[in-house]
Amino acid sequence: MRRLLTVAAALLGLLPAWLSAANAQQSGGFTTKAPNAILMDYDSGSIIYQKAADELVPPASMSKLMTLAVLFRALKDGKYKPEDEFPTSENAWRTGGAPSGTSAMFIPINSKTPISELIQGIVVQSGNDACITVAEGMAGNTAEFAKMMEAEARRIGMPKSTFRNPTGLHDPEHLMTARELGTLARYIIKKYPDFYPVFGQREFAYRKHKFYNRNPLLSADIGVDGMKTGHTKEAGYGMVVSSVRDGRRLIGVLMGLADEKERREETRRMLEWGAKSVSSAKLFGAGEQVGYARVWGGTDFYVPLTGEGDLEVILPKFPVNQKIRGEIVYQGPLKPPVRKGDQIAMFRVTSTVPGSPEPIAVSETPLYADNDVDEASFYWRGVDSLLYLALRLVPSHR
Repeated sequence: MRRLLTVAAALLGLLPAWLSAANAQQSGGFTTKAPNAILMDYDSGSIIYQKAADELVPPASMSKLMTLAVLFRALKDGKYKPEDEFPTSENAWRTGGAPSGTSAMFIPINSKTPISELIQGIVVQSGNDACITVAEGMAGNTAEFAKMMEAEARRIGMPKSTFRNPTGLHDPEHLMTARELGTLARYIIKKYPDFYPVFGQREFAYRKHKFYNRNPLLSADIGVDGMKTGHTKEAGYGMVVSSVRDGRRLIGVLMGLADEKERREETRRMLEWGAKSVSSAKLFGAGEQVGYARVWGGTDFYVPLTGEGDLEVILPKFPVNQKIRGEIVYQGPLKPPVRKGDQIAMFRVTSTVPGSPEPIAVSETPLYADNDVDEASFYWRGVDSLLYLALRLVPSHR
């Protein structure tokens, strides 16, 4: 109870600053026409806005980000070099090239193309033939490459997305969520900084063709420097986008919009709102105890928790009907030994407004053990077990 009251008091103390800023904005909170959307702070991973962000829906060409993630990892691991060439098969030419009637790089059949050019063809032109060429070059066929995509998604921390091809062309089992697209975009930017600039490339000349990046916001003077658009009849119009303004990078995902104009305008609105309507605030100073976590069978019942340096949260500035909740979340009870500096829990702050079925914003910060807790004697472990079972001192999740 002491922990909850401390957290609540800290949050309530911050509300006036957020709310006064919000009242200066007559628009208040943000809403979008997109059925599925998320806006994320790149540095912290905090969710500034979300709408049905965990619903699995067709991602169209936005799933090409996973095709690229698999390729980028192979390049970084030294399995391939950018100058290595992959051949374009008849299958790649027929199902993803000129005869397919879909977005294509127009690679001639049976020709070989450097990986560096295939990457540009995927990013700038969204070439399906380039994607299939990469998939066949790396895995032999698109079905095996789709398995590689799914395995890489799980490794990155995307438990829900399912992949059936490298292109994003419609398949009822080829599905992603807005949240996992945002996670993937953040991962690529963070993990592959040497490759990320290609997402801001405006043009790509290939043979007799000159392609222009399909991201209309690259020239909008709002800090956009990537990442990927998508469209199929089944998926509607969507975009994964990243922008930097005043030193803060935001990642946005919108899915299921009606047309190109709506996609462009809704994405711009979300980024502009995010740049103006986000605030960070310090809740606890460096070394200040945030709360406690239960330790079963230890020399102490609880281990105090602190942040790494100052504990800050990032939340949008909403009107006065915003409700903010802070909680410590961990798998418990912990088992000794616990060592000072071990990451034990997450400090989660959620923002809700009336009528919303889910939190509008979520900010999470790691918490660490502030001291050691060793294993207790057999006798005291037995006593602690009885206390835990009989009194239910803490639930299994907080």
